[in-house]
Amino acid sequence: MISARPAGFWIRAVAALIDLAVFALVQLSFRLIGGKVVGPEAGSVATFFTFVFAFAYTTVLHALGGQTIGKMIVGIHVVGGDGEVPSVGTALLRHLGYFASAAVATVGFLMAGLRADKRALHDLIAGTRVERLPKPDAGETAPPPRQAEAPADFAAP
Repeated sequence: MISARPAGFWIRAVAALIDLAVFALVQLSFRLIGGKVVGPEAGSVATFFTFVFAFAYTTVLHALGGQTIGKMIVGIHVVGGDGEVPSVGTALLRHLGYFASAAVATVGFLMAGLRADKRALHDLIAGTRVERLPKPDAGETAPPPRQAEAPADFAAP
């Protein structure tokens, strides 16, 4: 059995930066579209919709497969206490825990680099952990595909 390795601070930070780039693209899109529809005051509307998008993005993607786009790219995923994908409620609680992690100079996020189990404050609040995806062992390669045998009627003379 392959034991799960916790994802450390830096790989989680890279995944978060990728997700922040997604949020920035969404906000830019909302600003451009909102500028055409609403007018110059579209900035605050775009910020609100980006906030709602970020909330739905992290909660839904963590509940569906344990990964956001950033986590998919770097090869990590979120699991609940049972080792399975978090439930919607757990994913929601984890997202709300981000605010606690961000409070007091982001010490809650830095905990992932300081703790032996690599869990941040929002992980502790929600009962989740972030793990590296297991890599297949070199000895577990797929067998080569079998060549189809020609029927006896078509055998070469």
